[in-house]
Amino acid sequence: MSCSYVGYLSHCVYAAVSAETEDVVTAETIQNAFRQTEEGFTALVSELWTTKPNLATVGTCCLVGVICQGTLFVASLGDSRLVLGKKVGNTGEVAAIQLSTEHNANLDEIRYELRELHPHDSQIVVLKHGVWRVKGIIQVSRSIGDVYMKHAQFNREPIAAKFRLPEPMNMPIMSATPTILSHALHPNDSFLIFASDGLWEHLSNEQAVEIVHKHPHAGSAKRLVKTALQEAARKREMRYSDLRKIDKKVRRHFHDDITVIVLFLNHDLISRGTAQEPPVSIRSGLDH
Repeated sequence: MSCSYVGYLSHCVYAAVSAETEDVVTAETIQNAFRQTEEGFTALVSELWTTKPNLATVGTCCLVGVICQGTLFVASLGDSRLVLGKKVGNTGEVAAIQLSTEHNANLDEIRYELRELHPHDSQIVVLKHGVWRVKGIIQVSRSIGDVYMKHAQFNREPIAAKFRLPEPMNMPIMSATPTILSHALHPNDSFLIFASDGLWEHLSNEQAVEIVHKHPHAGSAKRLVKTALQEAARKREMRYSDLRKIDKKVRRHFHDDITVIVLFLNHDLISRGTAQEPPVSIRSGLDH
């Protein structure tokens, strides 16, 4: 999966807020931004179908956080995750609180949701090599893109056979409708960790929050990525230094892609509604 359209989604959120709600964010505003992004990408796939049909098989998970009037709105598609680091009174400790919902077929509730939506399809989720996949193809049930699983006209030749369904598609298999949650920010809310599932495969919410808490600000995201890669190497009984030497095209067999953003909350700026950007630390597994 690619993350190319996250920037476009941010633009859609800003445009939707400016045009519709006079700079007030609502769940509906964010929903409209996701819809516009999905429609834009689907139109691009249609336009390029004859020359680049495999664009129909490209998709991305998406995780968005928007702060407005002291409230954090979190919208998610796929299995990226947002975790809040929250100070526990005056103890000096920080608790990990997950603020996003994941759409991965390995979760019981997602398999239940898919079976409820497709009651006559016994193969809507298939267990392959110990991993649950939607139609035996993809783990996530919601995304931007992956239109071959949403529109029948794109689930045919000339896309690769592994993406083509054996039976007609009578309704969309996947969705681009995000789960949107809201969280009223509290002065004890310290920082936010936005990360792709590659990080969470190797670190628990608590481990990630503890790492950021002990090593705040500059370099937090880099430290999280490095720790996850060290754990990936340990699981393969190899040294971290040897893992780093593996070609990036081959590394996917050793660990999933990892992208991390750590956002430190400045409650003085938030309370004033100031537009100044707060401190942020961003790293990708490709940096390693």
